[in-house]
Amino acid sequence: MTPAEDLRFPPALAAALAVRFDHVGGDGVDFEPFPAFLSPGETTEWLRSWTGNEQLTGEDFRVFGQDGTGGYAAFWLVRPDPAPENQPVVFLGSEGETGVVARDLGSFLWLLADGVGPWEATNPYGPVPSPHPHPELTAVAQRYAPGLRAPATTVIEQAAREFPDFDDVITKLCR
Repeated sequence: MTPAEDLRFPPALAAALAVRFDHVGGDGVDFEPFPAFLSPGETTEWLRSWTGNEQLTGEDFRVFGQDGTGGYAAFWLVRPDPAPENQPVVFLGSEGETGVVARDLGSFLWLLADGVGPWEATNPYGPVPSPHPHPELTAVAQRYAPGLRAPATTVIEQAAREFPDFDDVITKLCR
């Protein structure tokens, strides 16, 4: 992504992130969407700080939100197709936790519809939370990804099977 590129979200992501996320008393989705993708410069600055690797650029990630501790949710631009909506969604936590949470945007919409966010999908402290279907997010997922409906656990398992080496890739970037 070049600095002149559009930082607006794809319509499906914009629709999902326009819905309010509730995280009351530690229950619900702990996610704070950004109004647009972080700029390439902001992503590079953050990635260098997070990994301790000054050689990196942020060109492999399109960051679109964070959890309450500052961990980032992003598209990992690993597939040949440059469109973010066709890339896996990953979480890069403030405490070093990492994981691929969905194979693509459509699957991510169903993860959110099931009441699970990026942090909850990679939470190293326990299992994926029980589903808490969210009617507004379900409507968004049905509109933009009707053929991809799956429970959160299936979305996460499919992503982990397709990208089993994500944690190793990130670990190798760290200094």
